[in-house]
This record gives sequence, C-alpha cells and structure tokens, in this order.
Amino acid sequence: MKTTPQQSYTASSKRYDNMQYRRTGKSGLLLPALSLGLWHNFSTTDNFENAREILHTAFDNGMTHFDLANNYGPPYGGAETNFGAILKKDFLPYRDELIISTKAGYDMWPGPYGNYGSRKYLVSSLDQSLKRMGLEYVDIFYHHRPDPETPLEETMGALDHIVRQGKALYVGLSNYRAEEAKRAFKILKKLGTPCLIHQPRYNMLDRWVEDDLLATLDENGVGAIAFSPLKQGILTDKYLKGFPKDSRVVKDGRYLKVDQVASELERIKQLNAIALERGQTLAQMAISWLLKDDRITSVLVGASRSSQLLDSLKALNNIRFEKETLEKIEMILKAS
Repeated sequence: MKTTPQQSYTASSKRYDNMQYRRTGKSGLLLPALSLGLWHNFSTTDNFENAREILHTAFDNGMTHFDLANNYGPPYGGAETNFGAILKKDFLPYRDELIISTKAGYDMWPGPYGNYGSRKYLVSSLDQSLKRMGLEYVDIFYHHRPDPETPLEETMGALDHIVRQGKALYVGLSNYRAEEAKRAFKILKKLGTPCLIHQPRYNMLDRWVEDDLLATLDENGVGAIAFSPLKQGILTDKYLKGFPKDSRVVKDGRYLKVDQVASELERIKQLNAIALERGQTLAQMAISWLLKDDRITSVLVGASRSSQLLDSLKALNNIRFEKETLEKIEMILKAS
C-alpha cells in the first residue's frame, strides 16, 4: 500500500490471505515462507520512502518477518536506524504481528570488544541495536558467525543471558558448520534456551548445507532460514544479455564480481529455460527450489523496489517439481 510522507500506514486487511507459514523446527513459532532481508537498500544512505514502501508491500502480503544485523548499511547500524524510524512511523500498532531479528558477530566498532563472540560484544551490540530500532526486545537474536577464539560456552551463555534479560524471545545461529552447530545446540539446551533457527547461505549454486547441516538441524528440531537464495542476483535473468549499469555487480563490487557472474552464464541460461517451461522467472524458480524441502522454514529475499518483492512472492504459486525436472536441474548444477 503506497503512502505519502504525510499519510499514516494502515496494513491490508487481506495480508494473511495468501502467505504460507511454516513451523520453525519443533518450536511453536511459525514463519512466513518468504521473509524480508534488510541487508541492502534499507540504510540511512538509501531512499527512505522506497524502503518504507518495500516494507509496506512485504507486510501487506503476509511477510511478517523482517531480518536485520548490527552492521547492515553502510554505514554500520544504518539499516537498523532506518528501520527504527519506519517502525515508529508505521508499524508500532502491528508490533505483535511482527518477527524482528538482528545479529552480532562481524566487525562493528573499533577496539577489541566490537567483533566476534564474546559476552561483552554480544550484550553491548544488542543494547545498541535495540536503541537504534526503538525496541524493548527483538524476537530473534543471532550469533552471526562462529568465533574461533572465544569458548563456545561463553558465546552460548551470552545468548542465554540475553533471553533471560528479556531482550530477545529466541536465539539463533548463522554461518555455523554442522559440527560446531551441534555443539552449540547441546550447550543451549542444557542452559534452558534451545536454539530456534539457523541461518545459512543456501542456493542452487551454493549447496554446502546439504552435506550434513540440514540433517543436523532436522535431528535437533532447529529451523532453517536460507539467505542469498539468488546468489547476489546471479540466479536471475538480469545478466543474460550483459551487465546493466544499475546492477549490483556494476554499482557495488564488494560482494559480487563480474567474473563470478560470467563463469556461471552458461548454467544460468540452461536453468532459465527450465524456469520458463515452469511458467516462472529464474529468480522465482530458485526460490521455489529451496522451498521444495520442508526442512527449510523460510527463505530470506531482498528487494530494491516493491515490484521486485511482488515478483519474488509469485514463487509461492509453484513450489512443486516433477522428478524429471529435478533431474534436469541436477545435471546442470553438477556440470563443471
């Protein structure tokens, strides 16, 4: 629902009509099949009204989960600051209908206490995040990546402490491999704050979670929410005819390089042909391909405009794959 800066936002009365919700592991929490990630396009350096419209579109279509991290920007903290302003302006009446998550684990501020997984860093970081967003608590707080130096007992103990303080309802992990995740689950369970969810990078071209992580999550009753489902835009049709000037690979080479895209073009063309046969765009098929596995609780999608988000939502119209189609996709993905 579009608004002008002077208008207040009223959510669509039909917001829950079409979204699919999935149980998060063995918990009582349901998450939408598609969740909105605020990694890009939501910072204080981005267009405020565009970010606001994307958030409206998401919630109007049943996307109740907004995912952030302390360092999303630039600048660091920018996405949380902008989101906090939009939350105050538009979403406070709907707070109990929202799942808001944030994370800490990557570089955030100078000195020895602004990175990784110490109790000092995690507690301080969440306090800062809550101030930026104007919240008393987040629904999910993640440790963003493993810390090779800090004892896992300290990091998990900090997550347990945060829940007992009332600053988070649930805790999660991100970027943990299966063995270290299994150890973390055991510690958290013993402390009395079981891990709710794990957030790994997972897409058709990046399938490391299939080795043993998904099975580990399933065995431990932990949900899975996949980020980077389109591999930073590679799994779309945008690069099939060249490199658009406004594309991320041209505008911002920090996370995606031209040669990365070029090396995948042949496979992308073949996958795109299958998507068209299914009546989908390649991006929609890439999302559907993840959701075919019921161990995946939700898929995190980003958007630079509301129309892009609406396009992603169409993936939910067809998440079933014929056996022959999956076999064709496997042949393409396994080709060197």
